[in-house]
Amino acid sequence: MLKSLSIKELYVPALAEGEGVGTAYEYFAKRLVLARWLKNQPKPAHLLIAGLPEKYGSSLDFLQVAHELDAAVTIVDERPSALQKLQKSLAAAQKERWLTAVSPQLIPVHHLADLGEIAPEFDLCLGSEGLQRLDASDRPEYLRHVWRLASRAALFAPNGDNMAHTNISGLAGVTLAEMQELVGPNAKTGYIDMPPFPPGITRSDEQREQATSSRFEAIAMWGLGFYARLEHFLPTAVRRSQSHIVYALLEGGD
Repeated sequence: MLKSLSIKELYVPALAEGEGVGTAYEYFAKRLVLARWLKNQPKPAHLLIAGLPEKYGSSLDFLQVAHELDAAVTIVDERPSALQKLQKSLAAAQKERWLTAVSPQLIPVHHLADLGEIAPEFDLCLGSEGLQRLDASDRPEYLRHVWRLASRAALFAPNGDNMAHTNISGLAGVTLAEMQELVGPNAKTGYIDMPPFPPGITRSDEQREQATSSRFEAIAMWGLGFYARLEHFLPTAVRRSQSHIVYALLEGGD
């Protein structure tokens, strides 16, 4: 159902967001999970992005998913600055001939856990880097609305067991145990996004731009894609302490 896009290809929307290869790797890792899951699901016609990332990027990878599925997409968030950043990032991607057919509906809300004003008209809900910015007491209410709004959902959050990542990123985290307690025993959960380079690496805008045409960078990104496909086979203890993201895939209101 989803195309097989390389990290080098996903570097284009990441760059449009002002991010780099780490974000492109994250997008690739998330797509591996989503592609396996969605291939046996009915094709969604209307996709909801329930909250934009707290800090890194604007979920252009989810807009790419909507584009490939030919699905209408609605985005809700309580931060005007995040919605404005999304619009700017999407415009930059479209200048590079990405996501040119995507025109998301943007809905500002008062609080991410209070989505009562949103009508339940969605086939699929996606959310990344949002759960951790909710108080623990608000997360069940957020999930209740997700279930009300869509019959299927995929949620991604920073891995709270990887202190090196959360400390450097400045984000709070959600442990896999916390995610499992929140979503229940019937959801599919796990760890992803364990790039073979330390967190916190920054590059100048010029270096990021050069990476789009460098042959060496292209080879390196190909190698990263091969490595990302092997993450699942690493010991659980390693993935628990080194993965950047925990995820949950939910179906049918479990």
